[in-house]
Amino acid sequence: MLLNCHSCYSLQYGILTPVQLLGQLRQQGYCCAALTDINTTSACTEWIRIAPTYNIKPVVGIDFRNGMRQQYIGIARNNTGLRELNTYLSCYLHQHLPPPDYPPAFSDAFIIFPLGKTDYASLRENEFVGIRPGELKSLPFSEWIHHQNKLVLLQPVTFLSGDDFSTHRLLRAINNNMLLSKLPAEELASPDEFLIPQKELHALCKDYPQILRNTERLLSECTVQFEFGTSKNKRCFLHSPQADRNYLRTLAEEGLSYRYEQPDNTILTRMEKELQVIYHLDYCSYFLINWDLVQYARHKGYYYVGRGSGANSLVAYLLRITDVDPIELDLYFERFLNPARRQPPDFDIDFSWTDRDDVVGYLFRTYSPRHVALVGAYNTFQADSAIRETALAFGLPDDEITHLQHAATHTGSCTDYLGRTILQYAQRIHKLPAYLSVHASGVLISEEPVSTYTATFLPPKNFPTTQFSMLEAEDIGLYKFDILSQRGLGKIKDALTLIRNNRGVDIDIHDLKRFKQDEQIKTLLRSGKTIGCFYVESPAMRMLLAKLRVDDYPGLVAASSVIRPGVAKSGMMREYILRFRDPKKREEAQARLPALYELLEETFGVMVYQEDVIKVAHLFAGLSLAEADLLRRGMSWKFKERNEFSKVKASFFRNCLAKGYDANTVSEIWQQIETFASYAFAKGHSASYAVESYQALYLKAHYPLEYMVATLNNGGGFYQPELYLHEARLHGAQVELPCVNHSEPLTTICGSTIWLGLQRIRMLETSIINSIVSARKAHGAFLSLYDFVHRVEISLQQLRLLIRAGAFRFTGIQKKELLWEAHFLLAHTTPKPRQKKLFDTEVKEFRLPALTHYNYEDVFDEIELLGFAVSASPFQLLQGPLPSLLKAADLANHIGERVSIVGYLIHIKTTLTCKGEKMQFGTFLDREGQWLDTVHFPDVVKRFPFQGPGCYLITGTVTCEFGFISIEAFSIERLPTVPGEYPLEKTPGRWGCGFSSGQVTAQPSATETLQNFSAP
Repeated sequence: MLLNCHSCYSLQYGILTPVQLLGQLRQQGYCCAALTDINTTSACTEWIRIAPTYNIKPVVGIDFRNGMRQQYIGIARNNTGLRELNTYLSCYLHQHLPPPDYPPAFSDAFIIFPLGKTDYASLRENEFVGIRPGELKSLPFSEWIHHQNKLVLLQPVTFLSGDDFSTHRLLRAINNNMLLSKLPAEELASPDEFLIPQKELHALCKDYPQILRNTERLLSECTVQFEFGTSKNKRCFLHSPQADRNYLRTLAEEGLSYRYEQPDNTILTRMEKELQVIYHLDYCSYFLINWDLVQYARHKGYYYVGRGSGANSLVAYLLRITDVDPIELDLYFERFLNPARRQPPDFDIDFSWTDRDDVVGYLFRTYSPRHVALVGAYNTFQADSAIRETALAFGLPDDEITHLQHAATHTGSCTDYLGRTILQYAQRIHKLPAYLSVHASGVLISEEPVSTYTATFLPPKNFPTTQFSMLEAEDIGLYKFDILSQRGLGKIKDALTLIRNNRGVDIDIHDLKRFKQDEQIKTLLRSGKTIGCFYVESPAMRMLLAKLRVDDYPGLVAASSVIRPGVAKSGMMREYILRFRDPKKREEAQARLPALYELLEETFGVMVYQEDVIKVAHLFAGLSLAEADLLRRGMSWKFKERNEFSKVKASFFRNCLAKGYDANTVSEIWQQIETFASYAFAKGHSASYAVESYQALYLKAHYPLEYMVATLNNGGGFYQPELYLHEARLHGAQVELPCVNHSEPLTTICGSTIWLGLQRIRMLETSIINSIVSARKAHGAFLSLYDFVHRVEISLQQLRLLIRAGAFRFTGIQKKELLWEAHFLLAHTTPKPRQKKLFDTEVKEFRLPALTHYNYEDVFDEIELLGFAVSASPFQLLQGPLPSLLKAADLANHIGERVSIVGYLIHIKTTLTCKGEKMQFGTFLDREGQWLDTVHFPDVVKRFPFQGPGCYLITGTVTCEFGFISIEAFSIERLPTVPGEYPLEKTPGRWGCGFSSGQVTAQPSATETLQNFSAP
């Protein structure tokens, strides 16, 4: 009887989840209802899937609206009708236009107009007019009293209670970025859109039985069905499943000769085993499409990394989808694919951020836009955003909103009435979907057109995107291809080009066998000198590498997974380090539980990888492969809320206890498994990361300057740009400020000189940068400021930026004189196109009085315009002499002693102790530019909090754990910087930055005041 139900997927309008709505429908006596969300089919597949469990027949459609004005409702008669509606809606969403006033003729969908929208003569056979219960009283006075055959009962359902209507008002205010008190009534649903019990609804329409019959007949004719859980992906890569099988085998056999000089029986047996599983599960096309994708990438010269559990597959290695040899690392294929697995396996293929869009475009071009779509994602109201948006709608200023968020986080409540009201309503919208976005990597390629299942919208990159998320996609049987981007690959790609241009050297970046034996890479790993290198440059990773003394590929693979929060949270990261370094600890672990240790001997009895969990579940606890796969799936955060993780818990405990294992031991093992949720890596995933790390390490070890330039041009990494310039200086680079005669848009290198790119100057327009480069290439270097202004169309404001950034220092004229000249040339002019003149006009010269100049002025200009200083170090900007001359290199001689040392703050990591107290880890550079690490326990954090970026005097005890030296801080003090006008003397220095060894050039970045320098 209900033709117009709204769920919370009528974004920032509806408030009921499909489950809540279905539960209430059943309670109120309904056995059929149509879900018609506003301009979306996001919830349709979920509605069809779960409605039968409530004994409700699901009907689906779309409430087409122009803003809040209802145009008409489309209801799918069958699957073809749903495709028609999806296609129609997609057309207008792609054009960012509202649906027109009147729809086209649909063959398998019903259209319901609101009363007053159309007349009887205009209606087609499948079109009706909906009359609301409140409108029945005026029906006798309307022409429609004579055309009841075309009337259906239209009772919209948006709310269950008055509180729901208030929440709806809040969502509409948020949607319109408007105060609740200013929200016009036309932006709201009608206050009577409540769920009325079926008997009561029938009673309201008792005088018009034909309208009831029309409504019931319409609903009875609607049936949309999907076979959930069966693959809807593209079925064949070639013309038939058998052709796909033959082609996959051919490609795998060709890959044997490429990957192995002499494949042995182990390799051949593993290949045959994998092929048979792939055949049995009918996943040949999935492998072949991924193969086709990387073939295209190699043809275009794109670098990529195939990772995820797909790296556990030998067939994937032979097809060059991944570069990880699963035989070498003894990777567990069943983690990737096994006969009991219900979903296709997953490949995560990373491309450079500059190449990903073209690769995605290739999929659309090759497999047809009708059959390809990006996967959508729901952005929901999270706790802080729900409070902020609610408070803004109530009219609170920003500082009070921050206070309210703090109160909610730390006390869970608020004392005043308004605050409590805001928190109450924020809780109601918490986790409701706010708007549709795009999944980070997912691409669907379906056998049937995508419109069979969903409408699509068009985000800024212009790739059609589904209106549902990956959860609904997988429910229906559409399994995504993961095409990701990362800047690490962009670094490698650009570094190879820079090395070729600057050194004349071509490098085979895929020569991993040579890289694994490279002594310089081993040295970098053991010492933790991995700045700029993918996945191994963070302070925590650098610390772990030093503690594990990693210097080989298997060790790096393990470290890449041990560092993950799941291992650390369970306490097993420390246990792994202990067992790695102490054979006695390994013996104790083996004696305690030999069966478990035997399974995990490679990692000393510690679960490090996701496949370790599967091994323990299947081989130790005796769960079936299907149950073990359910456990694997439940380890992902996106499925945890569906309670899949706990489904196997009872079986795990029951089986272990039946085998005679101690209950406490079983609980301890289960706790380790549980803490893996959301965090643990598959071993193949870690191995793929380690491959990219080795490629980056090779470039850093042998070509550090080119690699650091590539790092800067690809957005840096874990740290800020100044630290990568510091690293380049340590390897002999001379860093030059941007220059209109030498700099390109991006940072470049010539020999050992690094020229910062013009793009680094904040607020300098791209059009100006392009004009500078074009003019220089066309007519040579600029001779003077006048020559520049004569040849480049530029405003005074933009020219000032270039002068202050030092881009005209080639003239030998001080900035203040240049600024005077710039004002003379451009102060009363507007930029206009430059034309070549036959004769140059002489410019009158003025003799200026001597202008006072302080070197610090240049430093502060650099800080403001580049984000860091090139001409000075943070230590030189301190007032007075350094309070301590101790260096990081001296700490090894002071283990257990109390020391004071000065460090420039680089990074702060904040974490919580087991008691929930805040503690911190600091990373600094000493005055020689070497690393310095500190630990700040909760009492120190409270008494001596960090006071922002800058240099600190650190006092504490030197500790050494597993060979890694750090300072357990007792106190920290931020040291003051010099005032604005202060002479700056240059002396020769070991850093190549023009200053003494006591003055480091880890450039401070600041935008606030002269006394505020930002940490990387």
